[in-house]
Amino acid sequence: MDPVKMSMQPHSRKRVCYYYDSDIGNYYYGQGHPMKPHRIRMTHNLLLNYGLYRKMEIYRPHKATADEMTKFHSDEYIRFLRSIRPDNMSEYNKQMQRFNVGEDCPVFDGLYEFCQLSAGGSVAAAVKLNKQASEICINWGGGLHHAKKSEASGFCYVNDIVLGILELLKYHQRVLYIDIDVHHGDGVEEAFYTTDRVMTVSFHKYGEYFPGTGDLRDIGAGKGKYYAVNIPLRDGMDDDSYESIFVPIISKVMETFQPSAVVLQCGADSLTGDRLGCFNLTVRGHGKCVEFVKKYNLPFLMVGGGGYTIRNVSRCWTYETSVALGCEIANELPYNDYFEYFGPDFKLHISPSNMANQNTPEYLDKIKTRLFENLRMLPHAPGVQVQAIPEDGAVIEDSEAEEKVNPDDRLPQRDLDKRMQHENEYSDSEDEGEGGRRDNRSYKDPI
Repeated sequence: MDPVKMSMQPHSRKRVCYYYDSDIGNYYYGQGHPMKPHRIRMTHNLLLNYGLYRKMEIYRPHKATADEMTKFHSDEYIRFLRSIRPDNMSEYNKQMQRFNVGEDCPVFDGLYEFCQLSAGGSVAAAVKLNKQASEICINWGGGLHHAKKSEASGFCYVNDIVLGILELLKYHQRVLYIDIDVHHGDGVEEAFYTTDRVMTVSFHKYGEYFPGTGDLRDIGAGKGKYYAVNIPLRDGMDDDSYESIFVPIISKVMETFQPSAVVLQCGADSLTGDRLGCFNLTVRGHGKCVEFVKKYNLPFLMVGGGGYTIRNVSRCWTYETSVALGCEIANELPYNDYFEYFGPDFKLHISPSNMANQNTPEYLDKIKTRLFENLRMLPHAPGVQVQAIPEDGAVIEDSEAEEKVNPDDRLPQRDLDKRMQHENEYSDSEDEGEGGRRDNRSYKDPI
């Protein structure tokens, strides 16, 4: 029997570690910008009020250092992010163009610290998995999959996912990356396009849609040929269609690639009613992907990503935290600091819209057939040079300083958070939901 399939167990309880910094919700991309770090605080508050924090270990991540970030990004790009501020932008015109910072990726107060926290959470989570001190690690502040080696893109500046995977590769021969954001995971694919140690699998809207990459025929290059897997989808993707393609493709990938760790980017802009998305998934349908990957019992890193109808993002990531924990939570939302966001129903689960699903069974079958042919080209258990495992000293030391947080002790911070909130946050949520301003948005490159 296949060793991967043998290890699958339904609903087993796992040791879960969760990374969160209470400052993350204070960063603000600017008025009218669809990316709102505030959604991460809303998620945190919701899962606190569901009592999920009692079942997992909560850590405040360290701020990733420039040295950690330049394991992938160029020195000059990180130096630029460290130096640029809203009040000195005029001195950096040339560099802003060169590094694609300014419009969709604006300069805002605390930009560098925001990147440090996002990256710090994913790196610390990977270190924790490497030490076998946890089986599932969650960083909803991560998942910024468009950032390139020397360029910001799609609201992303530092690619925390690539940094986390590089950390995992110190101890794991093969790492699988899966991306269920509505946008193609181009930054992660590009970083590992020529290696056979990381397989990238992205399910995304394709065709006149940002970032424009992720064609079925993009399969990797050199040693990495056949190790990039792209599933180009059309508007209106619903739960049943998604499951009908996700389950067989991930099953075949697990069987042929045989990873020893998995990273799942849980971008919530693939949900129905997203301000910038065009799929029709429910929170339950999105969460089924987490549930399926979890059954393989491999070290598992879950990160955030896109999601622009923020009440649904927080519903989704709270539910997926409960899936990771293997515990059921009520559909009736508990009272929380942002309760008014969740009206008129105040429920966890959302209903799909009546939009047409343009992904016909024939179209999905054609994709599966082509991808299975590509996966047959892989050596069954990839023969990779075994590298010496670095001594513990080589693992990023800063992670030792991560702070274990008792959520109860930090409740006063929530009151402080509320005082620090930008007045635009509430008013801006009016354009969420049913189409909203989504259709006439000038933004061309969300996550």
